[in-house]
Amino acid sequence: MRVSVVRVWGVAVGVGVVVTLLMTLLAHSGGSTARPRPPEPEFSGPKPTVDASGADAGPATLPERPNVVLVMADDMRVDDLAFAPNLRKLIAEHGVSFENSFSPFPLCCPARASFLTGQYAHNHKVWWHDPPYGYGAFDDSRTIATSLSEAGYRTGFIGKYLNRYGLARSKVTDEPSATYVPQGWDDWRAAVEPPGDSDIHGNTYDYMDTPFNVNGRIDNGYRGIYQSDVIGDFSVDMARRFAKRRSPFFMFVNYVAPHHGIPNAEDEPDVVHDENGHELSVVTPAVPDWVRGKFDDRIDRASGVAKTGEPIETDVSDKPKALQQRFQPEGDEAKAALLYATRRRAEAVYVMDRNIARLVGELQRSGAWDRTVFAFTSDNGMIIGEHGLGMTKVRAHEPSLRVPMLVTGPGLRTAQKRYDPITTVDLTATILDLADAKAPHLADGTSRVPTLVHGDQGWSTPVVTEAVFTARGRDPLFTDLRSTIGIRVSRYSYTRYRGGDAELYDLVEDPREDSNVADDPSYAAVRRALDRLWPTIKDCAGRACAPRLPKVLAAGPKQDRIDTDAYWAAIDAAYGWED
Repeated sequence: MRVSVVRVWGVAVGVGVVVTLLMTLLAHSGGSTARPRPPEPEFSGPKPTVDASGADAGPATLPERPNVVLVMADDMRVDDLAFAPNLRKLIAEHGVSFENSFSPFPLCCPARASFLTGQYAHNHKVWWHDPPYGYGAFDDSRTIATSLSEAGYRTGFIGKYLNRYGLARSKVTDEPSATYVPQGWDDWRAAVEPPGDSDIHGNTYDYMDTPFNVNGRIDNGYRGIYQSDVIGDFSVDMARRFAKRRSPFFMFVNYVAPHHGIPNAEDEPDVVHDENGHELSVVTPAVPDWVRGKFDDRIDRASGVAKTGEPIETDVSDKPKALQQRFQPEGDEAKAALLYATRRRAEAVYVMDRNIARLVGELQRSGAWDRTVFAFTSDNGMIIGEHGLGMTKVRAHEPSLRVPMLVTGPGLRTAQKRYDPITTVDLTATILDLADAKAPHLADGTSRVPTLVHGDQGWSTPVVTEAVFTARGRDPLFTDLRSTIGIRVSRYSYTRYRGGDAELYDLVEDPREDSNVADDPSYAAVRRALDRLWPTIKDCAGRACAPRLPKVLAAGPKQDRIDTDAYWAAIDAAYGWED
């Protein structure tokens, strides 16, 4: 986790916090933007045991076939954990923080399809969120839900599914999807985007009016109620009912926060321009009035704007042409708009965090917590000012690729770090391993249960990164829609572009990815090794996605830990939030 976040936790660790959660549940009544500010949760309990070094504190003992609860945010950066005190106190301080967690295709729809199938995007083929892709391109007849159901788990889904769910036709049935419940789910409460001829009001991205498909019936009664509170209510209710039976359960809880959404606030920036007068896209989530301004004193700049306020990267001549053309130097107007978006995102994360605490509290109250592995992550990260790229994702740069990954469970209740890489598809493999369930498809990911139980194994296999619409050009090696395909290893990030350009960053010497060394002779041996590996993994499937790395690209547990800690220290020095 980033160093600045760890420092925030340090205060809590010093006074001792959290085992029992005492929190007033948020009711539906009064849920408009004028809703009174809910009381702050109070925590008590013994000081957690901390293994800050990440060293193995002895093998953990996990129960056979535990309950699994996964909460997924949308577009949340790793440093956004600074605004999620309950996640830090309830999960990170009583569990495992993965320091190298990635979304291989950092875009909502492909990333979520990857988790549900356990496949990279080049295998499930959900390339984008707009037609002809999005939900209409997704075959959800076999997913993690069907696998867990067949293994004897009760399964529940809450919140955002895939973009255009409800609006597009189901690929499985070729019927409208607004009331379609995918196979494998026992309790289904998914937000929908209604078709144009529907009388359903609101949509998935309307924070104050979200319709839900509740087990095949449209529930449209949440106008004026903040979406994260509705999802929180659903999660508490589902956990309460699931805990009453003895069979294990899986809950997949999906928040739209901090993804942008309506209604737009009156003071939200409208048309924003960069230093050269070109329009810059800045989008924000809606938040309830009671949380507005909570972090204004702390957040004095955008997440990806340096502490100094000055641009870190002004010369992009070493970057691929596609990035040079995308470069937008930030003037005062752009910086102010990105600051506004960062504050609103932090507030949306905070409201989500309070509702996650409610869910944890219910699991504790019912006794299910003692047999539950609880994980939190995001579908992808977000660039907010870095590299002169404005506000975007998809691209294979660290703020976009990296996502939070926190895990706790029986035998994992001490604060520890793990430095082995974990990806969206690895998370799928890990949950199926915990449940002793078979994968729904040939699994591209690797279970990280050994890392959780025994400690770091070292970074010995590559992370494949991919995207579409990030570059133009012709290249016979790019045989599908992808425009960038890359490899992420412990020290290096490498991306090849359809037009023939390449990016290579040494994340030990250059954690901010300022200097592209793809053509630097001193990195010739590294690039040769990456170029030899690239054709092997670009279209990989199953075990072929995890080849052993050559020595020049691999890192043992100790070196990986040293390099990763140095990475986060440098990022904190440049961008980190003050305590």
